[in-house]
Amino acid sequence: MTVAEWCVFGTLMLYLLTIASVKWIGFRRFDNSKPRDPAFYADPIRARALGAHQNGIEAFPFFAIAVLLAEFRAGPQRPIDELAVLFLIVRIAYVLTYLGNRPTLRSILWSLGFAINLAIFFMPLIHGFWPG
Repeated sequence: MTVAEWCVFGTLMLYLLTIASVKWIGFRRFDNSKPRDPAFYADPIRARALGAHQNGIEAFPFFAIAVLLAEFRAGPQRPIDELAVLFLIVRIAYVLTYLGNRPTLRSILWSLGFAINLAIFFMPLIHGFWPG
């Protein structure tokens, strides 16, 4: 497996762990028979964790498809790997800024992550122009 493919897995785990962690921490208040109970998410940190989790679900498909298409279309692997690692780092920072209630920085990080996805997606187009 490539580094980029491992980053796809890491991105998946990140959005799962974002919500699982608040459920584990609040295990006495979390009722698994009602996992979507709005009362559990009334707490601000839990609400932000849910928002970060939902955004992770939204961001994941484009990232996974961008990586796989770039690799299948013989894009240059090293930049794909580097951009994928950068995307995962940006997503980790995004989750932390979401939990820390830093909306402006969070929006900047979201935009940066989207730009990284675009770069990965279009990597095969520039393959012929890439040095090396």
